Amino acid sequence: MHQNLRITMEQGKYSVGLDIGTTKIVAIIGRENEYGKIEVLGIGRSKSLGVHRGVVNNITQTIKSIQQAVEEAEANSGLRIGSVVVGIAGQHIRSLQHSDYITRSDSEEVINEDDLDQLCNQVYKLVMLPGEEIIHVLPQEYKVDGQAEIKQPIGMYGGRLEANFHVVVGQVSSIKNVGRCIKSAGLDLGNITLEPLASSDAVLSQEEKEAGVALIDIGGGTTDLAIFKDGIIRHTAVIPFGGGVITEDIKEGCSIIEKQAELLKIKFGSAWPGENRDNEIVSIPGLRGREPKEITLKNLSKIIHARVVEIVEQVYVEIKNYGHEEQKKKLIAGIVLTGGGSQLKHLKQLVEYITGMDTRIGYPNEHLAGDSEETIASPLYATAVGLLMNALKNQSKEKSVAQSGENEEEMAFAAHEQEAVGGTKVKKERKSVFDKWSEKLKDFLDNAE
Repeated sequence: MHQNLRITMEQGKYSVGLDIGTTKIVAIIGRENEYGKIEVLGIGRSKSLGVHRGVVNNITQTIKSIQQAVEEAEANSGLRIGSVVVGIAGQHIRSLQHSDYITRSDSEEVINEDDLDQLCNQVYKLVMLPGEEIIHVLPQEYKVDGQAEIKQPIGMYGGRLEANFHVVVGQVSSIKNVGRCIKSAGLDLGNITLEPLASSDAVLSQEEKEAGVALIDIGGGTTDLAIFKDGIIRHTAVIPFGGGVITEDIKEGCSIIEKQAELLKIKFGSAWPGENRDNEIVSIPGLRGREPKEITLKNLSKIIHARVVEIVEQVYVEIKNYGHEEQKKKLIAGIVLTGGGSQLKHLKQLVEYITGMDTRIGYPNEHLAGDSEETIASPLYATAVGLLMNALKNQSKEKSVAQSGENEEEMAFAAHEQEAVGGTKVKKERKSVFDKWSEKLKDFLDNAE
């Protein structure tokens, strides 16, 4: 790695996403290149030993696994990891719809970012059930003085600002446990994001979100659902089953150990039992000198099929609860499958058969720079890539806030000089502020090359 690249990295031009899953923990370091694509600088992966169905149930083991993934990512990139954006899932997650409003003190002034923040912060103060905490407050449509279906009210005049919100809620203890693991692993917690939201950022296009789409992220311990329509998040849910229960069923049904069951599922597994003939057999080595076991692929896919149908039907109930059957809520873009479990053979066909909806597999490669490793473009890393995107978005927000603060100070200084001298001083000062900003941008692009 070039020394000058190393220096720019140290100045905070890169971000980190950390996906704490049930089967694996992934740390991914990246930055945005000049084309707005994500350049992955390093990735670390470790087996997740202290997480069950998306919830931390062994702090010590989870800390170890996080440290292992982080160390690998640091070794791959030659960078130090400080702050991370973390994904959260688990069956304790629930979502609800809520409406709220504020009355503005001056309706003659246009609505700005501060008004929207004030409205959002008001929702965060909602009283939840004991032991619950609000994770996300996601505005849907706004209303200004009774005028409905406003997507972006900034710049409008009005006294009463209302909005419908999608509120995501989770257990305080589970969130605190994740935070504690991050801290104990020697990292700072930058932000917590709901995993289906992170995955949707990585694999869905804006057109799909507008048309209406259901994202199904099949992980090891949970299956996450996010529904979008008209470009807005409409529904989220976490179902406490994933690829892990399929492996468990194979283990029990074939009387083999978990490691062998997982390998069987990946190499020979299919969600559609009809395609295997009775004479297709795979031989599994016996334990400690015992006779090898012979398993028919037809039997294997029957076991997988039964469990996958159960998972898909549960997700479809959630989609129908949202009201997909109603014509005005129809999800035109159908279903997008992602996560490690989406790589199961013939799953796409089975989902189309059960739901009657168009289905595709979602890869996070659209947002990745062209020279990224092929492995990262796998559905397996969709959540990790989405968390990295979230971290980069937060970083650029903070940067723009800091820059606007600097600009305001410089403008005030320019105005003060104009008062003292008179004439065209302000224009000159304003130009120099823009020049400084351009120079900063140029430096950044030069260093990024």
